[in-house]
Amino acid sequence: MQLLTMRLNFPQFFVVLLMIGTLTLGGCTSSTTSSSTSPAAIATSTTTTSATTSAKTVSATTSESDPATKGLPRLEGKATVVMIVKGAPIEMEIDGTNAPITAGNFVDLVQKGVYDSLVFHRVVRDPQPFVVQGGDPQGKDPKFPENRLGTGGYIDAKTGSERRIPLEIKPKGADKPIYSKTITEKPELQHKQGAIAMARSQSPDSASSQFYFALADLSFLDGNYAVFGRVTKGFDVVNKIQQGDRIDSAKVTQGAENLKIGQ
Repeated sequence: MQLLTMRLNFPQFFVVLLMIGTLTLGGCTSSTTSSSTSPAAIATSTTTTSATTSAKTVSATTSESDPATKGLPRLEGKATVVMIVKGAPIEMEIDGTNAPITAGNFVDLVQKGVYDSLVFHRVVRDPQPFVVQGGDPQGKDPKFPENRLGTGGYIDAKTGSERRIPLEIKPKGADKPIYSKTITEKPELQHKQGAIAMARSQSPDSASSQFYFALADLSFLDGNYAVFGRVTKGFDVVNKIQQGDRIDSAKVTQGAENLKIGQ
């Protein structure tokens, strides 16, 4: 737990453990990927070698032409998405400048209507504000078992398989993002209150459609999960979301022309 203990005093550390011990950020499953991995577990596995691999992490896989990004949607610039929850709007700035693949994936799924009617299956506010998570396409079926939500991702109709996107984090001041690796440097997009990020399991490249809103500043997640935007209006609506609430609709209102498919 070196990453957490360096940044938090003991009481804060204990509270964080209580929160993330009950939360799974990333329900995507496969034969090699567990769906029960929490940020704490990932922090433990990645930080044991961070002191010796930091320099390698910064220099590795910086090209946006990396094979892991091939054929995935890309957002070249920014876009605005308005999500309606219980009749109230949440306006989001989606940042393709600093997270082109992650942002492109989200905007593409919004345009496909993937998020319409989906459930927020995980809301953690106690013992202190943490996250509101949704985006499992299985939740569109009202008969789907609630206890299995958080295990699904977007199934691409063309391939018949789940679309996965690589972990994408741009270090502050860097020209391009790092792919498929966690980082120890301060990222350009951070887990500030209102940040929007992709949920994933232990594998860095397991994110698909599930996302979460940060209900508070969560700096201990920085460098481990891909932030791709922020709430610009309607955070009060996010604060009122309860587990089981559904997304009425999500639409791209600006910047749709910045989305490039199959680049």
